[in-house]
Amino acid sequence: MNNPQTSNNEGRVISIRGSVVDAYFPVHIPAIYNVLHTGDNAKIIIEVITHLNTKTIRGIALTSTQGLAHGSIIIDTGHPLQVPIGKKLLGRVFNVFGETIDKKEAVIKADWRSIHQEPVPMDQQATTSEIFQTGIKIIDVLSPLERGGKAGLFGGAGVGKTVLIMEMIHNIVGRHKGVSIFCGIGERCREGEDLYREMQEAGVLDHTIMVFGQMNEPPGARFRVGHAALTMAEYFRDDAKQDVLLLIDNIFRFIQAGMEVSGLMGQLPSRLGYQPTLGTELAGLEERICNTASGAITSIQAVYVPADDFTDPAAVHTFGHLSASIVLSRKKAGEGLYPAVDPLQSNSNMLVPHIAGARHYLIAQEIRKTLVNYEELKDIIAMLGMEELSQEDRRIVYRARRLERFLTQPLFVTEQFTGYKGKMVSLEDTLDGCERILNDQFSDYPEGSLYMIGKIDEAKKQ
Repeated sequence: MNNPQTSNNEGRVISIRGSVVDAYFPVHIPAIYNVLHTGDNAKIIIEVITHLNTKTIRGIALTSTQGLAHGSIIIDTGHPLQVPIGKKLLGRVFNVFGETIDKKEAVIKADWRSIHQEPVPMDQQATTSEIFQTGIKIIDVLSPLERGGKAGLFGGAGVGKTVLIMEMIHNIVGRHKGVSIFCGIGERCREGEDLYREMQEAGVLDHTIMVFGQMNEPPGARFRVGHAALTMAEYFRDDAKQDVLLLIDNIFRFIQAGMEVSGLMGQLPSRLGYQPTLGTELAGLEERICNTASGAITSIQAVYVPADDFTDPAAVHTFGHLSASIVLSRKKAGEGLYPAVDPLQSNSNMLVPHIAGARHYLIAQEIRKTLVNYEELKDIIAMLGMEELSQEDRRIVYRARRLERFLTQPLFVTEQFTGYKGKMVSLEDTLDGCERILNDQFSDYPEGSLYMIGKIDEAKKQ
């Protein structure tokens, strides 16, 4: 990165309010997004957010401003925040400044690129749609992902978003041999540490780059870490012409960091205290994720839903950018049905006959119809018991309960907790199993025989 001392554009700090710093530049005012250095050994890093007048900027600190004094010299680097790019980054862990944080030697002789890039123009984006298989039964059948698309994992606290993301890394990197970039926005350091170790043990770390803006860091750093990871992903798509899997955990923390920055900058809050620029800021990040003729960035994003309220503006705005929504349900988790995906709320734009194929589409519709009917019958069963149902309704209930259990799956990343060996199931095997259950071929099998298995052939009569 450019040494801040090489620039001769100097100013002075005239105001410090927490993370917000105002500075006066007598000669030449720095451009918006330029990085400024100040404090002891130029360790305090500030990004210019707005110009107050022709000589004064207001910036947000990306590091702690502790020890910064009024009148301190502040130096303009002359460029925006930059991160390294290239294949040397594989297997390493970075922070928002492109510095390694895995206690190994620094990345040397890497090219650096600004984190602020324009999205790919519409006429250069690929227009074909194809399904991206994950090996997780309930996702591949009922809300298939799009190659080069964006999928959201929605759920409240503790319903399994991070576990599902880790399982996808294990399955996809192991199978597609592409590059995966994990971006932790407002991550707990414990989760980052666990993920790093598990990737090492699974042997996929050499194909992965990890970028973290931890929970304890200032909002400015958490707000920019998504852009840093995207810049690295764009290198592999555009220059190395490879497919990239970009995992973001958690996009809500990006919105939250933007809310904190907005509040610090004195902007009037919008609905529920969110920043007035929520839609623009989210679009600035999401629109850069797409596929081109040379490669695709496929993104899977965990989205924390505050108080399980799907009408929250953060959830509503995020929904609009996605091609697939995987909704996790606390009720399913309570019933022990893992992954705890709600099959009726989850959906995907890929689930249409001309993309998924007529057979896949019809089976998925039949599964949904069976599960909807079962939901409607639950009240009658609770009040009157199964005996009051007609023969046909009983068959629907038996089918639905077997489908629910067949769509559970033992995961590789939870082997040590559950004792079940992880399974990866192809879409063809899953469709075959669901079709046979819908045709009542397993009506004489106990429900428990279909729970936590891979292919349908693993079910045993008892």
